[in-house]
Amino acid sequence: MRTGNEPMTARSPLRLRCALASWGLVCTAGGTALFALAGRTGWALACGFLALVTAVDLAVVVRHIRQGPHYQPGRDVPPYEPVDERKRPPA
Repeated sequence: MRTGNEPMTARSPLRLRCALASWGLVCTAGGTALFALAGRTGWALACGFLALVTAVDLAVVVRHIRQGPHYQPGRDVPPYEPVDERKRPPA
């Protein structure tokens, strides 16, 4: 069922993102080490920065996986509707 709000409520396959982030972390960490050993400081810093970004992404993905079905519901669960602040009752 398409509601037209998929870009706002889309959920990515977390296991695939976890595998890709893990692979990216291995590659960037290896690149950092190899460039540092080769004496290419600029490239080593660039790979190190990418390794940091990849590690943060991996941490976020693992956190979402551990939070359970809110972030990875089954195929029979439709996307969540976005919260409309105008329809919310005052607190």
